[in-house]
Amino acid sequence: MEQLKHECGVAMIRLLKPLSHYIQKYGTWRYGLNKLYLMMEKQHNRGQEGAGLACVNLNAPVGEEYMFRERAEGKDAITDIFRIVGNSFAGQLYMGHLRYSTTGKSGLQYVHPFLRRNNWRAKNLCLCGNFNMTNIDEVFSFLTGQGQSPRIYGDSYITLELMGHRLDREVERLFAEAKEQGRQGTGITRYIDSHVEMANVLRTTMPHFDGGYVMCGMTGSGEMFTIRDPWGIRPAFWYQDEEVAVVASERPVIQTTFDLPADDIREVEPGQALIVRQDGKICLEQIIQPKRYSACSFERIYFSRGADQDIYQERKKLGEQLTPAIMEAIGGDVEHTVFSYIPNTAEVAFLGMTDGVRKLNHNVRIEKVVWKDIKLRTFISDGSERNDLAAHVYDVTYGSLRVEEDNLVIIDDSIVRGTTLKESIFKILDRLHPKKIVMVSSSPQIRYPDYYGIDMSRLEELCAFRAAIALIQEREMQELIADTYRKCISEPMTENHVRTVYAPFTVDEINRKIVEMLRPDGMKASVELVYQSIEGLHKACPRHPGDWYFTGHYPTPGGIRMVNQAFVNYVEQVLRLRL
Repeated sequence: MEQLKHECGVAMIRLLKPLSHYIQKYGTWRYGLNKLYLMMEKQHNRGQEGAGLACVNLNAPVGEEYMFRERAEGKDAITDIFRIVGNSFAGQLYMGHLRYSTTGKSGLQYVHPFLRRNNWRAKNLCLCGNFNMTNIDEVFSFLTGQGQSPRIYGDSYITLELMGHRLDREVERLFAEAKEQGRQGTGITRYIDSHVEMANVLRTTMPHFDGGYVMCGMTGSGEMFTIRDPWGIRPAFWYQDEEVAVVASERPVIQTTFDLPADDIREVEPGQALIVRQDGKICLEQIIQPKRYSACSFERIYFSRGADQDIYQERKKLGEQLTPAIMEAIGGDVEHTVFSYIPNTAEVAFLGMTDGVRKLNHNVRIEKVVWKDIKLRTFISDGSERNDLAAHVYDVTYGSLRVEEDNLVIIDDSIVRGTTLKESIFKILDRLHPKKIVMVSSSPQIRYPDYYGIDMSRLEELCAFRAAIALIQEREMQELIADTYRKCISEPMTENHVRTVYAPFTVDEINRKIVEMLRPDGMKASVELVYQSIEGLHKACPRHPGDWYFTGHYPTPGGIRMVNQAFVNYVEQVLRLRL
């Protein structure tokens, strides 16, 4: 219901044969470009605010352009950029990116890929990625301490400048090496272009960063690489055969584009880089030693396409595991209960949930109860009118429930802010006059912000946090807020002190308070929340243990520091206290 902006999508293709091979076999030089288009469209779910692509032509004569880039904004950006590109984008290296902003910054200057130009081919660097760095202040200080003056303050540009600086040093190392060997003129250039060691560049760049990332890049001389953060927070998959080497954010994207079984596709491991050299040789390099494995569980619950065979089964499991709690909430009265879901991303968990009820030998009544009707228009400026329109963003199927006889169980994949529930969903569902609404979340309570690429960075946005604060105030436990605030200031790097805010309360207590806070005035039906448990999450998604938004166990120091700072900001800016 509350669409989260989140991780971006990346796609890369390196053609390993001459262009003449693809013309002869597939009838077009656009083989690589067409495959990139498919990979980007299949990841459209990962970014609808902008898109970009870049290309390197290794065969371009001296004096002609060899590195191309095109970017566009908006939900139709993919179509727009591929409509524009022409014969100039005939090359061997392709890189595509889909963007969702997690920082609130918009404009073409923030759309990937980013390009750093130079007259030496090997010093040209193009970058894109799925990342959010938590220590950009430190990296900025490091750069300026070396005398650099970055034009824009942001993790994308800072990363480009730091890596570009290290690439310059690598080229200069090779220049000196070539001179020592007696090479001259273009012989030096050819030696540099064919001997760049991207592993050197990455080893002197990426250890500076704290955060979740998949970083992709290519140089004007033909080096291509993808590196994943050492915690494995962000995902990346790759495949190679005799014709191509490819990278994407999701496995089924490669499967569909190249008609492959899942087992043919490999995952870039934490701290590892996949490097394709100028001559097409492919190697895997361990750039940073792996740290505590923390692959993002939200990828499995919400963000990635459910077409992945493992994700599909995990989402079904998430729904099925909720069956006992749902049965308790409806008093076992399946005969007088209708089951449904919202939004479409929750459909697979819904299938698992209803399977779970059937396994108890019950017939299940399924209805399409909620429909996405209109998008709220922003020309309405008056608050009351805007709220009235928001209440009608969704519509319901009238007659799908027996009035004041049937319960309604409706599953969502996550409940984050609760705004849509309060302003729209609960109001519109109440028109069906259910006896009881059981709102189910296939994920646990989201209690903490994310700082690795998901658009939820402020504590006060989270309905679970607001509920905990409300309980503290009701029970006159304000000293807990003061103690937490002081620890966040004095010990910001030691541990996540915000966890103490939730410690006095059970999940059920917070659930009841959330319902009380989100229940609209005048609503008649009773409401109960059912959340996934932390144990259930890890049982369903055992290979993706990253759960910091639910438990507060951030995998990196930067995440810990930022959540403590978020609490300080909340106390000072929202509560307006100085403790």
